[in-house]
Amino acid sequence: MDQPLLAAPTLWALLQRRANLTPVATMLIDGRSRQRMSFAQALHIAERLAAGFQQRGIGPGSVVTWQLPTGIPAVLTALALARLGAIQTPIISLYGEHELRSVLARNRSQFLLVPGSQERDYPAMAQRVCQGLGLKPVTIVMAGDLPQGKPAELPPVPEDGAAVRWVYYTSGTTSEPKGARHTDQTLMIAGRNLARAMGVDATDVGSMAFPYAHIGGAMYTAMLLCSGMSAVLLDKFQVAEAAAIFRDLKVSTTGGSTAHYEAWLAEQRRQPGEPLLPSLRLLCGGGAPKPAELYYQVKAELGCALTHNYGMTEVPLICASSPEHSDEQLANCEGLPVEEVELRIVHADGSLAAVGESGEVRVRGHAVFKGYTDPALDAEAFDQQGFFRTGDLGVVRADGRVTLTGRLKDVIIRKGENISARELEDLLYEHPKVAGVAVIGLPDAERGERVCAVIEPSDGLPPLQFEEMVDYFLKRGIMLQKIPEQLERVDRLPRNETLNKILKHVLRERYSG
Repeated sequence: MDQPLLAAPTLWALLQRRANLTPVATMLIDGRSRQRMSFAQALHIAERLAAGFQQRGIGPGSVVTWQLPTGIPAVLTALALARLGAIQTPIISLYGEHELRSVLARNRSQFLLVPGSQERDYPAMAQRVCQGLGLKPVTIVMAGDLPQGKPAELPPVPEDGAAVRWVYYTSGTTSEPKGARHTDQTLMIAGRNLARAMGVDATDVGSMAFPYAHIGGAMYTAMLLCSGMSAVLLDKFQVAEAAAIFRDLKVSTTGGSTAHYEAWLAEQRRQPGEPLLPSLRLLCGGGAPKPAELYYQVKAELGCALTHNYGMTEVPLICASSPEHSDEQLANCEGLPVEEVELRIVHADGSLAAVGESGEVRVRGHAVFKGYTDPALDAEAFDQQGFFRTGDLGVVRADGRVTLTGRLKDVIIRKGENISARELEDLLYEHPKVAGVAVIGLPDAERGERVCAVIEPSDGLPPLQFEEMVDYFLKRGIMLQKIPEQLERVDRLPRNETLNKILKHVLRERYSG
């Protein structure tokens, strides 16, 4: 990768340098329409879009929330807002009213960008949420022709890549979403490190079939700009459709989470003896535990490498694997700590763990987010040495690679999506038929984890039925992907005798079979 390119101070400067270096090379490909956009075209259109946003009142420091599906408009929107120096909060298009309300109640956004009516009426949903909160953001519907203006009227290009201009909300272990504050630099470091680990170059064709509004979207964009590669964009991941599109466009690397690996394997098994994706050389992802045997299945059946990485909203890339690592390392590890990340393993008493000893993974460095929007959360999130407490348990092996062994945080990872058990519990507690509840994650070959709600029924009322629970969540506007797939009822939830705390590990052991 070109060193002057990598030294770009901001995401916009990185786009400019890449467009100057390889102007006609393809950057983005719409998977359905096959529309292609070069790096120079992306620069030009994003600049005109930024000028159009400016005409609507968006400028440096403006707080902008956008909820757009994966596609070229979403990428151009993120780049245009970066050109203006706005503070942008991307939220995934799968989110319903409940999640949108939670974010807007906290960031009090001045501007809200939504798609037109699709499978959901986004403008109507935005109007209901804003009215309920008493907010009056300028709402821009990103449908049809995108806003355009004259680039000559734009303000000076932002030069401070260390300024906080991105906020990604993650629910983590609590029911209240937390806003992780990022800079262009934190996202660009992750993109550079991912490009190095994957070994991609301008000949590669990647893909974004995951929600672009995840922090992985900005990281992947930075990787495209660093490497000069292109990416196919799909607003929805349906494996049979994606396979046909990826074959046609000769995709060389794709990924997502463990659930994506499983989906590709299942599709390959429908046509044994015939390569599903002949051009594919690498599956790459993270976001959920990966069984070791899955690595060997992918290698044998899909005929490509599999590199599984470790990151989170607060630190997009902590550890990364390379196709050059050994089979044993790729099957059993999350890779090596990346550049600009200092990692240590810490025991519960605060002492440092030795090689091979399990403890909490803690990290610090330029790749780490700049704290939460609520500074009261930072005291618990960072230790006295400035290391971020990830809440994950892991070991550093003798070869320097990291293996995760569990989680301190009570978060369920379903198909790569972090789901707060507390959020679902708080909602279920409000149901009249629920006297007590525990939401747990259970091992699931297809999803990584499935969401299971275990409830104590209220006295004098008929027990809550599964279909009734699903309907309750839908009426509350909860994202479909969060709704439990399993409902169990018990006379009394297991609790300890001191604090009456529900013993979730007992429930996990009971229902994991």
